[in-house]
Amino acid sequence: MWEERYSAEEYAYGKQANDFLVQQVGRLPKGRVLCLAEGEGRNAVFLAQQGFEVVAVDSSTAGMKKAQDLAKESGVSIETVVADLANFTIAPDKFDAVVSIFCHLPVELRQKVHQQVVNSLKPGGIFLLEAYTPDQLKFKSGGPPVAELTMQLKDLLEETRGLDVIFSDELEREVFEGLYHTGLGSVVQLISRKTE
Repeated sequence: MWEERYSAEEYAYGKQANDFLVQQVGRLPKGRVLCLAEGEGRNAVFLAQQGFEVVAVDSSTAGMKKAQDLAKESGVSIETVVADLANFTIAPDKFDAVVSIFCHLPVELRQKVHQQVVNSLKPGGIFLLEAYTPDQLKFKSGGPPVAELTMQLKDLLEETRGLDVIFSDELEREVFEGLYHTGLGSVVQLISRKTE
């Protein structure tokens, strides 16, 4: 599905970074950032423009090629990794921040990835996430087709134990990102810091 979606000429979710990331980027410590399920690179390129060293990972070869094209077009460089998160190991103590924007995974895989995220952050590192909640299914404005792939704050807090919450919310907000996120959506937002 993703290879087909990202093979189109148009950028499926646009070229502009996610609103929540743009609003909160000042909370991220400058340094090395990992972007999970980064698609066509819009968030990675934005972060590179802010002076971050960015590693973007996604399972789609077409998506990562478009991410490199967007980076070149924007005058920045990013590192791209084509990998399924089910087979990708996030190295411990490696990143100053990890960004997860609409990275919807099966529950067991999500739990595994989030535990790796906690371990991958350096002391003072930040985890920033926005995802759709189960209530998103009633809006039909984008996101996963089944509730099992959505997220709730209570589960995220459990999955990221070891991080201190700076900001968290579940809310409805307008999301306009390219062709596939269009309109009112139900989202969860989380920003946490590793203190140890």
